[in-house]
Amino acid sequence: MTALSAVSASRRGLITVSLMLGSIMQVLDNTIANVALPHIQGAVSASQDQMAWVLTSYIVAAAIMTPLSGWLAGRFGRKRVFLFSIAGFTVASMLCGLSQSLPQMVLARLLQGACGAALVPMSQAVMLDINPPERHARAMSIWVTGITVGPIVGPALGGWLTDNHNWRWVFYINVPFGILAFLGTLAFMPESETKRSPFDFFGFATLSLAVGALQVTLDRGQIKDWFSSPEICIEAALCAVAFYLFVVHMLTSRRTRFLDPALLKDATFLTGCIFMSAVGLVLYATLALLPPLLQDLMNYPVVTTGLVTAPRGLGTMLAMLVIARLVRIVDVRWVVGFGFALTAFAAWQMTQFDLQMDASKVIWSGVAQGCGTGLVFVPLAGAAFATLKPSLRNEGAALFSLSRNLGSSIGISIVETLLTRNTQVAHASLAEHLTPFRSMLHAQMPAFGDARALTALNAQVTQQAAMIAYDDNFKLMMWLALAAIPLVFMLRKGGGARAQPEAVAVE
Repeated sequence: MTALSAVSASRRGLITVSLMLGSIMQVLDNTIANVALPHIQGAVSASQDQMAWVLTSYIVAAAIMTPLSGWLAGRFGRKRVFLFSIAGFTVASMLCGLSQSLPQMVLARLLQGACGAALVPMSQAVMLDINPPERHARAMSIWVTGITVGPIVGPALGGWLTDNHNWRWVFYINVPFGILAFLGTLAFMPESETKRSPFDFFGFATLSLAVGALQVTLDRGQIKDWFSSPEICIEAALCAVAFYLFVVHMLTSRRTRFLDPALLKDATFLTGCIFMSAVGLVLYATLALLPPLLQDLMNYPVVTTGLVTAPRGLGTMLAMLVIARLVRIVDVRWVVGFGFALTAFAAWQMTQFDLQMDASKVIWSGVAQGCGTGLVFVPLAGAAFATLKPSLRNEGAALFSLSRNLGSSIGISIVETLLTRNTQVAHASLAEHLTPFRSMLHAQMPAFGDARALTALNAQVTQQAAMIAYDDNFKLMMWLALAAIPLVFMLRKGGGARAQPEAVAVE
């Protein structure tokens, strides 16, 4: 029994609070800064293309450092890594708020992403270790609630802080929570075992280059019109070559390897990572679509948009109330399958969105999707680690989080590209029916040759075309969720509750 597994119940609760403060702070920052970008743009005198680097720098730094967090935790201990990450993330947040120019902001965001990368995977690994096997489902429900509710609350909180105070408070808000998380971790978390393992510089360099280039490609592809841009072609080529070199090195090297091949030999863990990519794709792609839909097409204020989408988190918490007991009596594959079915149903509800709808459609579809996400996310978070040796949990948690991040990046990139292109296609299709020879159009707009009237008509057509494009994207999310259901049976029968004692016994 390790020091982590021997903690008392009261101390376990205090550790959990400290872990979740740090994790929520990190995932919240993925979305909280988005609504403040126009205000930041004016403050640092940057163009829209330059402002994209404020988001890209954070995402790329976090993606590169996430795989490294597993090795760092094994070499120096989770407690030291977690404390360093919280301290670095808090200082970087303060530097973001103090930034006076675009280079300062980008550098601070790079530091913020690099330091915060370890918070989510390490919190998951610690939560699994401080709880006995029979409490893993409950522990993962708490962990999942934090990392899913954070991105949902982020836009509303960011909008409120920007409107009522200043955009700098979007970053300053992390400081008090960072201090509390640091002190709680320092006081209550025991140190994990460490091992002296050599560092695979070539493996880290090639994997970092592959992941970083992929993230930049996905983040800037739509801005640069994808492969018509030399920049995107170079970044995609770098990603492909670096990933090829990493795979060859991992499979052929007889010395130490950055990623333990035992992770990929565990079919349950590998399946869990694949499913987590699918969850990240559907969940975060939908979260990326809703705010612009509500704000740009429905003219919702930022704070109202946050309030309307917040019930999605309520649906996740409802799933948390039943999931811990449900996975003990029901095959986890049926739970995950039902979760994907519920997610598909929510996406189908979203395909019914129109410009005259009220907020209730957004709220109820959000509750259904949040509940479905919880039913998928929690069992996967436990089942993926059910057969994985505890000694591999540091690297496993890092790879698990990386899978979710890559899935979300791919999903967001796909829906943003399809939104732009389908809007143009729908606009052309609608516009071809608006001719001077349609009597109904003359009745609604007598001055057909008036430039202002034509401008207003074009604005209405563009608005309708955008709504059609949004509905098409939601339909794609529905089909992706349905396509994932048959793959559920790749998971181990019975799920995490039955397999976890085996994992502990290995230790």
